Amino acid sequence: MIRNPWRHNEPLDHAELARLLPPPADPRLAADRQDLLEEYLMSEIHQSDHAPAASPARRPLRRAVLFAAPVAAAAALAVVVSVGGSPGADTVAAPELVKAPVVQIEEGSTVQLASTVREIAAAATARSTPQPGPGQFIYIKSRVSFMSTRNNVDTGESTTWVQPLHDREVWKSPDGTKGWLDEPGYQDKGGITLDNNEPRKQSTYKWLAAQPSDPEALLKSVYATVSGDRDHDQQAFDEIGSVIREQLVPSALAAALYEAAGKIPGVVVVEHAQDVSGRNGIALARLDPQTGVRSEWIFDRESHQYVGSRGVQVREFDGVKPGTVVERTTIVTRAIVDAKNQRPGAGRATV
Repeated sequence: MIRNPWRHNEPLDHAELARLLPPPADPRLAADRQDLLEEYLMSEIHQSDHAPAASPARRPLRRAVLFAAPVAAAAALAVVVSVGGSPGADTVAAPELVKAPVVQIEEGSTVQLASTVREIAAAATARSTPQPGPGQFIYIKSRVSFMSTRNNVDTGESTTWVQPLHDREVWKSPDGTKGWLDEPGYQDKGGITLDNNEPRKQSTYKWLAAQPSDPEALLKSVYATVSGDRDHDQQAFDEIGSVIREQLVPSALAAALYEAAGKIPGVVVVEHAQDVSGRNGIALARLDPQTGVRSEWIFDRESHQYVGSRGVQVREFDGVKPGTVVERTTIVTRAIVDAKNQRPGAGRATV
């Protein structure tokens, strides 16, 4: 995955790092989180260090940067990267990080869960979804912000920041073997390839199109993709969430997917959840018992169409305070295009 070697101006003090970093509760991430982490690392390892400093570092070249995995798995695993030297000619300077938004935590409830899921499923059924043909690509443009934690090894101080909201564009072939990611400011100029001869099948359009439309059978199929010691109910919820966020769901399957999610233990309705533009929506949500982050899928209150996601720290974990918004995404465009790197225009099918 790493195409250019990291630049080391001074060797890492591994003993010191081990002392400062808490051990992860479970080093094994769900497969969808591994995919996101791989994409994220490919973009992050080329950044120069532009984080706001809590205090001057005596030896800035030894300052370790912890880039947490995106979305709710952020607190489950951190990757230590040594930063030093000048960025290469093919890289771009990363935008300054900003302080994470803090919101009032609204308690979720199961009282309206069944009726809310029915309304969301009905709205999904009513929408037509284009089907990609041979050689075509699924294009998804979103605006995103994920959490990054930077730790000064010399001082022992750490501060949690988030990326400013920025565009993320993804192209995926229906079988998942070809793709492209363009996230300006967080990777090499022009983007990076997502080509993979052995894609994780459950994240592909082809796999989704073959799934049963019965919610019970579909949920059983989702649970068959999870493994490890991490809470399996949360993994199932995250698995569906990753599909909703960055894939095209066939219309026949969309309603069953939401109905299946509503059957996962611990799923609640949050009556007021704001998307990245401040619009007030309603959310299906679940609290990760390991990280204390509540993953929220936000839907328009009137149309019940999915508009984005939010991750809110509900219980303090690893120094992140309750109410901190650690992840935000919103969908800008879903479309079918004829080639990788092509953006939708006249005559292109848009969802």
